[in-house]
Amino acid sequence: RQFPGCGNIVTFSQFLFIALEGFIFEANFGRKSPAIPIRNYFIMVAMFFTVSVVNNYALNLNIAMPLHMIFRSGSLIASMALGIIILKKRYSVSKVTSIALVSLGIFTCTFMSAKQVASESSLNQEDGPQAFLWWLLGIAALTFALLMSARMGIFQETLYQKFGKHSKEALFYNHALPLPGFLLLAPNIYQHAVLFNQSELFQVPVIGLTLPIMWFYLLMNVITQYVCIRGVFILTTECSSLTVTLVVTLRKFVSLIFSILYFQNPFTGWHWLGTAFVFVGTLMYTEVWNSLGPLLALCQRRRLKEE
Repeated sequence: RQFPGCGNIVTFSQFLFIALEGFIFEANFGRKSPAIPIRNYFIMVAMFFTVSVVNNYALNLNIAMPLHMIFRSGSLIASMALGIIILKKRYSVSKVTSIALVSLGIFTCTFMSAKQVASESSLNQEDGPQAFLWWLLGIAALTFALLMSARMGIFQETLYQKFGKHSKEALFYNHALPLPGFLLLAPNIYQHAVLFNQSELFQVPVIGLTLPIMWFYLLMNVITQYVCIRGVFILTTECSSLTVTLVVTLRKFVSLIFSILYFQNPFTGWHWLGTAFVFVGTLMYTEVWNSLGPLLALCQRRRLKEE
């Protein structure tokens, strides 16, 4: 909220921290060779880095944050579509319906939140063809990032099927190899580092360390992102790309709900409807109904025996 354009310094800090941790504990200071050929990681990294940078840069192309979130909520549909086209997968009617419900629920919640956000930036800008063209370019960038992200998930799934499950190794190389690319963004990263230094001072609880509050926010972001992304990479070795996308999309949904509650944004009937779509769609995808049937039958038999 204070520095909307700080995406590059946030992403760089996350990549640097995860790469250092992996270099020490996974790569054993470079002495351990990768189980998956390094050329495959270069392809994956090219996709990963491109998606991160394009998503960040789209915010500078007249794309508001709510619209940004709406687009990213379409990742489930993109993942399913590419799975059908590339992997020749076939999904049951219940799976397709569940994905549609989850996507509709997240879209509903995000769209209603977008209507509640005052787009002060757009009010301050002059209307005209140039602004509209920049907005169209932003939409194109978001669409490209959405499809590239889905393709990356399918590529990961294919690699793990061929070479085995190596989530920690993949986590390290996906964050270490792109680091030189951040040299292209060095001026922007340095600019925001200066701005972070100028933010108000904050005393960290317990340890009593005083530092600019934006650096504290960044530190907390890096730590929580490490926990999150490590869990996601473990998930990629155990589940299909569509299931991983579903879990990550649900995490985004929970983040949206938390944002609404924490920042005291209105939670309307439309939000409740969207929430209902998400939970029903998730239950349909996990086929929890099929698991509940035998469980209820077992409980019924036990009750009859007791009687």
